[in-house]
Formats: sequence, structure tokens, C-alpha cells
Amino acid sequence: MLHIKNLEEGLPVLKALGSELRISIINLLLEHKEMNMNELASSLGITNGALTSHVKKLEDSGIIKILTEYTGHGNQKICRVNIDKILIDIATDEAAGEENIYNTEVKVGHFSDYAIYPTCGLATPDSLIGEVDDPRYFAHPDRINAGILWFMKGHIEYIIPNLLPASQKIDQITLSFEISSEAPGVNNDWPSDISFVMNDVLMGTWTSPGDYGDVRGIFTPDWWFPNWNQYGLLKMLVVNKKGTFIDGLKISDVTVDQLNLNYKSTIRFKFMIKDDAENVGGMTLFGSSFGNYNQDIKVRIQYSHM
Repeated sequence: MLHIKNLEEGLPVLKALGSELRISIINLLLEHKEMNMNELASSLGITNGALTSHVKKLEDSGIIKILTEYTGHGNQKICRVNIDKILIDIATDEAAGEENIYNTEVKVGHFSDYAIYPTCGLATPDSLIGEVDDPRYFAHPDRINAGILWFMKGHIEYIIPNLLPASQKIDQITLSFEISSEAPGVNNDWPSDISFVMNDVLMGTWTSPGDYGDVRGIFTPDWWFPNWNQYGLLKMLVVNKKGTFIDGLKISDVTVDQLNLNYKSTIRFKFMIKDDAENVGGMTLFGSSFGNYNQDIKVRIQYSHM
């Protein structure tokens, strides 16, 4: 997901989308997953020279990704769509200026508690940690270096570092993470109800559409197995005074005021697959060096004086 925080910042994206031909390029890439420059030019009925400037605008805006593939006849450029959603914030939050923002990031392997069930496993960017489908390895010392983890049901919990200045209360928490379902092997059509819990309060549930393995993740290491989870969707979870939202869509009426958080609070955040969920399809959490976004769990906290 591409999050544009103001219109000025989003100008390159809006310009890139202001062309019927470039919209056609995006639609072709969505249909075919990825195409090289010759295939795109042929499908659009234009020359490679005419295509180049349009592709560059889409690449510069972050909408598409260009990869170089080495073949026996030289190099060719492969194009694919790089985002699944574009979220534009037109208005800024009135409760806090930029000086009242605290940013941090939690490593995928730095969980503080877990109770998970197979299929399950975790890996560093270099190798698997122990054996798959054995929950005991979630206690292995190497787990702190994990760049990916997955399980079929249960929960995994993180403590979000709270280093706010004294006498401040929390007005909004934004978390972003790359996530998918967990199917045996991979399955792009494998729904899973993933619930989010903060300090034991159920914030809401989002249904992951599938477990993606149709193409290799951009940052997924070369040694990773081709028929395993390759990438996820970048999701943004927000809790503020109006409720809880995923990518701008409200998923519950739970507000930040109900959580009663301030500079002294321990903030515990949990991903959960409930036993009684309608779709028990597991979850995969991608960190840096895996998937398409090369990030762990990013946290942004807006605060104000108590």
C-alpha cells in the first residue's frame, strides 16, 4: 500500500495516473502479473520508445517496479505492479503536529508471547530456524533474527516500545505490516480472519484473501523454497478517537480513548487467528528481507499533553 500523507507529496502519483495509456499499462500488469517491455508495447500497439517515458513515470511514482532479468540473449526489463492500494490523506490530523509524532519499528522476531499451532515456522534471511511445524522453535534464541513467521491458528504478541516524553497521552496509533494467510503450500484464494488485539482489547478483524506464491517476493531470499509463501499485502491499521480502521475502512468502534494509553503504558499488540473464526486460514508475517516491502512492523504514535 502506498500511503500519501498530503496532496503535495502525492503529486507524482496523481500525474502518473493522469493518462489513459498509463492506466492501460497498470491494467495489463494486473492481468498478467508481470510483462516485459516488448510484451507491453505489443499489447498497447505502440513502439518501445513511446512506452519508455510512460513506464518511467509509473516507476518514479512507485506504482510499478522494474526488474532486470538476465537471459541467454542479454537483459530484459520486467515490469510488475508494486502496490495493492493507494491511500491519500487530504487533511492532516488536528490533534498533533509533526513535532508530536513518535516513530518506531518492531522486528518480526521480537515477539514477547505466543501460542501457535501448525502449520508453523520461522526463518532468518539466511535459513530456517529449527524444523517447520514444531512450535517449540518459536522459543529458539535465533527467533530475534527472524524475517518471516507463519502459523495456522493461535496468536503472537509484541510489546511496542513506548518512549514518549513525560506527561503525554496517545491520540492515535498507526501500524503497518506485510501480511497474508497461511495455506498448505501456497494458495492465492485462501481466506483467513486475522484479528488484532491491543492490551487485551479486540480492535477488529480483517480477512486476508490468500497466501501468495505466484511470483517470488521482491526481497525474498534466493534460497527460499519456490512453493512457499512469497509475499503479502501491506496493510495499515489505525486506532484513533473515531474508531479502528484498516486502510481507511472502519473495522470497529474501538477508540484509542478506550485503550487509555499514555507515556507510562505498556503497549501490547497481538495478531490472532481465533479458533471459532469463520475462516481459519492462518497468517504469515513478513519482515525485512522477505516479501515485497522490506520492512518489519512500523509504528507511528501521535500524542499530546495530558
